[in-house]
Amino acid sequence: MKGPIFKVLFLCTGNSARSIMAECLVNRHGGGCFAGYSAGSEPRGEVHPLALELLVRRGYDTNGLRSKSWDEFEEEGSSAMDFVFTVCDHAANEPCPVWPGRPVSAHWGLEDPAGVQGTETERREAFARAYGVLEGRIKEFVALPLESLETSELRRELEKIGCSGCSAED
Repeated sequence: MKGPIFKVLFLCTGNSARSIMAECLVNRHGGGCFAGYSAGSEPRGEVHPLALELLVRRGYDTNGLRSKSWDEFEEEGSSAMDFVFTVCDHAANEPCPVWPGRPVSAHWGLEDPAGVQGTETERREAFARAYGVLEGRIKEFVALPLESLETSELRRELEKIGCSGCSAED
């Protein structure tokens, strides 16, 4: 018998790279028990081409991925989220909407690969690094015994995961 499907929303300001990759990762690694979504406070309107390139190279179907506003998830009739993660520091410091269903939230900030300047190779490497950090965090997240953790324990675990892949000076 299959358990509940947990709805997970990843937020970033532009919703063009990190949050999009996280959405794809949780859908892939969630074993059918998680449904990933992403949004931004100020969506860019398009998914970053290097994020799309990386996802395609790693075997994801990118049809339907789009940069969208978090307003879509606070509208009347929207599905209540179980978890909300901010993946950029700017979005974490913005006043977020009150999400239906009172999801458990945590900050999983990491450097924006779209902001990296340099050669094409250096920019692709930045996207690969961000993908790797997110993949590690999401694998830890989906492995948690969610049904057996009290909310306070769950919050602590999610915050710990948010530091996975952080450098010593973070």
